[in-house]
Amino acid sequence: MTENARLTVGETAPDFTLTDQDGSPVSLSDFRGKKVIVYFYPAAMTPGCTTEACDFRDNLSSLTGEGYVVLGISKDTPAKLKKFQEAEHLTFPLLSDPELTVHRAYAAYGEKNNYGKIVQGVIRSTIVLDENGVVTLPWYNVKATGHVAGLRKKLGLAG
Repeated sequence: MTENARLTVGETAPDFTLTDQDGSPVSLSDFRGKKVIVYFYPAAMTPGCTTEACDFRDNLSSLTGEGYVVLGISKDTPAKLKKFQEAEHLTFPLLSDPELTVHRAYAAYGEKNNYGKIVQGVIRSTIVLDENGVVTLPWYNVKATGHVAGLRKKLGLAG
């Protein structure tokens, strides 16, 4: 199977409905009228993904103050996402994509370089959407550490 092309600025993001950490369906269309940060991470409760999730948690009020909603997506089950949310006191939705359907639609799954070896896997990615679901910032191969500071800089947000 060929991987989808990366999303580009000005493209309408693929809509989706996934199950959150509480077992409830969450659709991208639920957030029309708000700017949305969709970030893809490889696995809950791993060091890099915990660092990244806590970075979003610690900066959530400043992002929501700028009108953004944050959605984290991984292939983890809702039960694992619930444990992750509780362990790290995460205050934004964590969505389960076990079939990697949304990962593939957003080009957040495919070939990546893992310690010098080319492997198939989740590509740590962040896609920022405007109020109409249009991509304003596609960012692939994100580093977990310092992610939100880098994101704020790319978005032209203060601090």
